[in-house]
Amino acid sequence: MNFTQSAAPYVNQKLSQASIAFSQNNNEAGFKALEDAHVIGQHSTFHHTVVHYQMLKFGVKQRDVKEVFGQIFRIIGALTKTAIGLLPEGNTGGANVSPFAPMRVSAANKSILDKIKHAQS
Repeated sequence: MNFTQSAAPYVNQKLSQASIAFSQNNNEAGFKALEDAHVIGQHSTFHHTVVHYQMLKFGVKQRDVKEVFGQIFRIIGALTKTAIGLLPEGNTGGANVSPFAPMRVSAANKSILDKIKHAQS
């Protein structure tokens, strides 16, 4: 099983959590779930791009110009750089952080990433 397949249930769960939170007007929890989905899925071009697209949709809905342009830039990066491994480990993916800065991975996300790696062996 490859990374994209192994990560899918975890990324999809976070995307579902984001959708539910946004539907309840809890933007903070919704965006946090998107950030977690980004950390978990950033080694898959598919998941990486999907999460940035969801962040872009959030930025458009919020009329947040910085987030919109930041996500357009990040979608291009996700599509062109993920496959060659040019991504900062643990980066949460929002326009509020540098797209090049590695970040500490939370214990919860590290546990999920370890499960994904184990599923690949």
